[in-house]
Amino acid sequence: MQHRKLTSGRPSGTDGSDYSYRMVVDSRYQLVAKGKKYLSLHFITEAVLLLIGATLAYLPGIEADAPNTVAYSSVIVSVVSLIIGNIGRRRSRSGLLRFYAVVSSIVMLLLIASLATQHLLLKAIQDSKLWRTGKYDVNDLSHFQIGLLLYMVTLSVLKLCTVKAVAFLLFNMVPPKKTS
Repeated sequence: MQHRKLTSGRPSGTDGSDYSYRMVVDSRYQLVAKGKKYLSLHFITEAVLLLIGATLAYLPGIEADAPNTVAYSSVIVSVVSLIIGNIGRRRSRSGLLRFYAVVSSIVMLLLIASLATQHLLLKAIQDSKLWRTGKYDVNDLSHFQIGLLLYMVTLSVLKLCTVKAVAFLLFNMVPPKKTS
């Protein structure tokens, strides 16, 4: 078996005329690989935010005796859909990725709504003096409520970016249709 010479630009045994017969990797496969890597980072970040959401659901709200079952079930369904989405990402299954995008978006909205009602965030924002004075005063909202609001905004922005990444990946995974 002959080895290629590292100094020459061409493999031994060819004169370079077979260039037209060599396979070229389509750029969409490279985009799919980048999209999968980008989506995996989104999944890791979402898992961390779901862990924070589970902690926030565990904290007592206005009714300390009643557990927030909507928040708990939202976190559980989000984790399951995240696992399904990760399987779809690794195996390039567009149906699983679509399922993940739809279900996790709906469940994320339920989680945000249940946490907001559990900790009186909406009432605190509506009754706040910040709307009357036109200036934001940190003393009107508690530090926990401000942190909860930042968590909800972060989770919403992450979900929008993740759905955008899923759509980008799905667009590049589907082969172009041949017109006949």
